[in-house]
Amino acid sequence: METLSIIVKGKVQGVYFRHFAREKACALQLKGYVKNQPDLSVYILAQGEKAALDNFVAWCHNGSPESFVQELIIDRVVESQLFEGFEIIR
Repeated sequence: METLSIIVKGKVQGVYFRHFAREKACALQLKGYVKNQPDLSVYILAQGEKAALDNFVAWCHNGSPESFVQELIIDRVVESQLFEGFEIIR
């Protein structure tokens, strides 16, 4: 299992990005969370198998139907708590 930290920049707040990210993550059986950041980016911590994470990152490049993703900043997380599901954090 791997864990990724993903920062999504662009028009990603107010366009249901978190909702669609949660749907996609759950469909891929990923665990973790997604939350809005004060700088108008979205932060995602996602855990799962490499193939599922790769699929999720590919989805993040496009995002929700109304979003416009300009940049992804992706880092591997070496140590992280284990999550039971994928949540939207407010």
